[in-house]
Amino acid sequence: MKNLSLSHWDGVEPRPGTALRAAVLGSPVAHSLSPALHRSAYAALGLDWTYTAVECDEPGLQPYLETLDPSWAGLSLTMPLKRTALTLVDEVSDVAMDTGGVNTIVFRDGGMFGDNTDVYGIVSALREAGVVAPERPVVLGGGAAAWSALAALRDLGAREIAVVVREKSRGAAACAAATRLGVMLHFHLYEDLAEALDGADLVLSTLPPGAADPYAPAVASSGATLFDVVYANWPTRLAKAVSFNGGSVVPGLSMLLHQAVRQVQLITGVTGIPVAAMRDAARGGVERRDRLAPGA
Repeated sequence: MKNLSLSHWDGVEPRPGTALRAAVLGSPVAHSLSPALHRSAYAALGLDWTYTAVECDEPGLQPYLETLDPSWAGLSLTMPLKRTALTLVDEVSDVAMDTGGVNTIVFRDGGMFGDNTDVYGIVSALREAGVVAPERPVVLGGGAAAWSALAALRDLGAREIAVVVREKSRGAAACAAATRLGVMLHFHLYEDLAEALDGADLVLSTLPPGAADPYAPAVASSGATLFDVVYANWPTRLAKAVSFNGGSVVPGLSMLLHQAVRQVQLITGVTGIPVAAMRDAARGGVERRDRLAPGA
């Protein structure tokens, strides 16, 4: 594996008239909205490409990659494959290295190139909502999603970030990511959440569905803008509380959309991505999934 900034390349060159293949891999993967997003983009771009969902666990990733032929253009990766992929690609972007995970693999010239588009997704979602230069950001959670949040905040100019975790020991990995990113972290426990939120202008919740519910009143009363990575069964209790209190909320669906936009751009090599069509597909996909699995 070689460390290469993806600013040096912009994805594969489209092959006119050639049907290429792409897929999302993960376990579980049946719930993924990536097929709807990518297929809507390919259709709008006039690309006769296929995009499927493939159930794949960590031990199965390398054998699966070895079966792919030149008809494959790229892959999207979800949990639990992002860290494993980092060790399997030939070249990796700086942001994927810094965040410790690859969620996009592009095939080009016989090689595999890895990137992390989650950071792009968060930055784009926040900028779209008018959040361009947070001064006192707070991140809820210290897992892998938090590492992407730290990278996004760094890209937005933040250099000191408060991180709230259940136990200080759970912040070790986030601390290592912060060192790679060049930002300073201030750790707090949830029992000290009020202290962490004092003066905050942006709260990024990287917690799974339901986990942030107990903290909704404190976040809502802080007056900070909320970014919530959750996009299913929207709005969450946390988002409802902030909105009810007159605060601004950036939904996780916006991040999902924009990270997929960047994936399509990298995999196809096309710059004019049909964002509106992909946004409609994302909304429709969430509505269908919520109807089929309410409360999931």
